[in-house]
Amino acid sequence: MPFTLPSRNPSAGPRRRSLFAGAAGAVLLVGCSPGSESDTTVAGRSAADRARARVARDSEALAERYTAVLATHPALAGLLEPLRAEVVRHAEAFGGGASATPSASKSPSAPASRSASPSPVPADERSALAELARHERQLADGRTKALLEVPGELARLMASVAAAGAAHAFLLTEGAK
Repeated sequence: MPFTLPSRNPSAGPRRRSLFAGAAGAVLLVGCSPGSESDTTVAGRSAADRARARVARDSEALAERYTAVLATHPALAGLLEPLRAEVVRHAEAFGGGASATPSASKSPSAPASRSASPSPVPADERSALAELARHERQLADGRTKALLEVPGELARLMASVAAAGAAHAFLLTEGAK
C-alpha cells in the first residue's frame, strides 16, 4: 500500500512555524555578521597583536645581540650565524624584522648594533656564548609562559619558537664547552 500524505488546506500565507524559524535564522545571521563583534573578541585580538609585536621585538633584540657577539668574536661565526639567521626568521614570522635584517650581520661594526645592545659583550668567548644562551633561555621560558594568553595559531607559533630558543640555548651551552 503506497504512503499518502494527509490532506491539508493550503493556507494563504506563511505558517507560524516557518515565520519563527525564519526570524531565528535572521537573528543568528545578524549575530555572526562581521559588524557585530563583541568587545571581548576585539580585546582578545588586540592582546594577540600586542603579544605578536612583543615577541617580534624580543627576537629583533636577540638578533642584535647575536650581531654584537659576532662583531666582538668573529671566530664564532660558524656557530652563531645559523642561530642568528633563525632568530631573524622568528622575528619575521611575528611581523618584525625591520631592525634585525640579515644585512646587519654583514656589517658587524655598525654602530647601531653596538649601541642597541644593553650590555657590553664579554671579552671571553665562553662567557659571550653563556650570555647568549641565558638570553635564549629567558626568552624561551617567557614565551612558554605566555602561551596560555594567546589564541590557537599564535600559541602554536610561539611554542615552536620557544622550542627553537631552548634548542639554541642548548647548542650555545655545548658550544661553550
